[in-house]
Amino acid sequence: YTCGDTFHQSSLLDHAEEGLLAIADAAREKRIVVVAGVPLRREGRLYNCAVSMASGKVVGVVPKSYLPNYREYYEQRWFSGGAGESGTICVGGSDVPFGDRLVFASGKFFRFGIEVCEDLWNLLPPSSLHAAAGATVIVNPSASNELVTKSTYRKALVTGQSARCIAAYVYCSSGVNESTTDTVFGGHQIIAENGAMLSENTRFQRGPCLTFADVDCERLFHTRLCESVHNGTKVSRYRTVRLPKNLNEVTGVERVFDPHPFVPANFADRNANCEEIFNIQKNGLSTRLERSGAATAVVGVSGGIDSTLALLVAVEAFRSIGRDVGAVIGVTMPGFGTSDRTKGNAEGLCRALGIDFRQIPIAKACEVHFSDIGQDPGVHDVTYENVQARERTQILMDMANKENGLVVGTGDLSEAALGWCTYNGDHMSMYAVNCGVPKTLVRYVIQWFAEGSAAGLRGIIEDIIATPVSPELLPASDDGDMSQQTEQILGPYELHDFFLYHTIKYGASPEKILYMAEKAFDGKYGKEKILETLTIFVKRFFASQFKRSCVPDGPKVGTIALSPRADWRMPSDASPDTWLKKLKTLNNR
Repeated sequence: YTCGDTFHQSSLLDHAEEGLLAIADAAREKRIVVVAGVPLRREGRLYNCAVSMASGKVVGVVPKSYLPNYREYYEQRWFSGGAGESGTICVGGSDVPFGDRLVFASGKFFRFGIEVCEDLWNLLPPSSLHAAAGATVIVNPSASNELVTKSTYRKALVTGQSARCIAAYVYCSSGVNESTTDTVFGGHQIIAENGAMLSENTRFQRGPCLTFADVDCERLFHTRLCESVHNGTKVSRYRTVRLPKNLNEVTGVERVFDPHPFVPANFADRNANCEEIFNIQKNGLSTRLERSGAATAVVGVSGGIDSTLALLVAVEAFRSIGRDVGAVIGVTMPGFGTSDRTKGNAEGLCRALGIDFRQIPIAKACEVHFSDIGQDPGVHDVTYENVQARERTQILMDMANKENGLVVGTGDLSEAALGWCTYNGDHMSMYAVNCGVPKTLVRYVIQWFAEGSAAGLRGIIEDIIATPVSPELLPASDDGDMSQQTEQILGPYELHDFFLYHTIKYGASPEKILYMAEKAFDGKYGKEKILETLTIFVKRFFASQFKRSCVPDGPKVGTIALSPRADWRMPSDASPDTWLKKLKTLNNR
């Protein structure tokens, strides 16, 4: 890049083209696509070009659009700008597509566009148009010299543009072997995907350096479908260059899949997210309380993590609007399956928070109802369970009427996805503060709250976190312990949340989810357990849409929500057959 006026020498330009063809030939042997920078002559002008090569041939040439001519840069002295150029160029004796609006494509989702160095730094980067034209990957061969703090800015620029384009951005800059007459180059290499840094090298390496990462073009494509930021951007003059079909097939993926996509692995990031989620919940409920004219908030407290979070949100909402927390009514309603541990924690939590605590046993009322509808109390079926859930909801609703209050819902996002709630029972409330929080994240939000609480309250919350998740609708054991654990019935919530994330956010197919889950949970769950749980997820997700079609209001806190008024619209009688057939096929492999 630092050749200066020798760019005007025929010997240099001829030798550069020869070198380009040698690279193309090497690409044939490797069956890969290569993009390299080279100066090329066309119609009496010299262009700073990025050349795409595959199967031993040059398949397209993209000239640099914007030429810097300030401070240490003098590009306009040697090169012509490529903005608006179109047509062909002769390279190695063959005419190939030439222009600033080329997209190179292979298969359904891999489409890449090219911009060169300064193009990214321009007010209107060509990559934005490439993305609008369908490019899921942007490639940038660059020559960005090193200055103090420039690498930090460069990294932010690359990751930011990848987010703006909803694309992968592959950036590679000139290395230390450039001339150091006035500038030094560090060979910065960056691969980003939709705002996330996937891979970055250590600069100033004196030997060869290879930086690699797997990018998920299908995921990027689906994100664009769901987030229609690209739909309103019209582009013209674009030409698609089809890449050869004999490229290397992917035989193994090095990409790491986070087993807990809703939960940041970094402690500081996780706590920051928990605080923000809690504030969204708190302020949503605060506004609802003020505008509804409700004097109280009624929360059914079970001694589990979901009702704990809802109660904490209610207490802090009352504090935020200057009301006495004594107007928060915590109601525990022990039934046939209530364990001593959860009952004690529910009462202890309410008393530690200083709210109005009430206990209303439901066994007798349920027995009367069993008699009314002819249910044998010895038959522990779905009717036996749902009678209890609806009895509790009736108590909460009627108490809210009596106390001029608002029933705060406790169900979370994972339960909504699986339909793990009783229709018109715990499915219903007057404001569902947890509806956007997945089960794997709920425990971290209340743990974050506990860490800033007095020792007594913190101890209760930590024991609640350690308690197995259970609806406690079947009779407790003789020693008062719970006899029903949700994850023994449904499978692990961490698997369900993993499935939920990739199904809703990225529209992943069952085979792709299985592949990712096997890598994410390697050593913890085998293929059989993952497939068993994934089958449960698919069946319950489809079967439970009728419940999600009529959920109460509640705040969206993340990018995934299942309210029909916010993000998710699906027929209540949609068929899961396509998904289940694929799962059956995967199970037989």
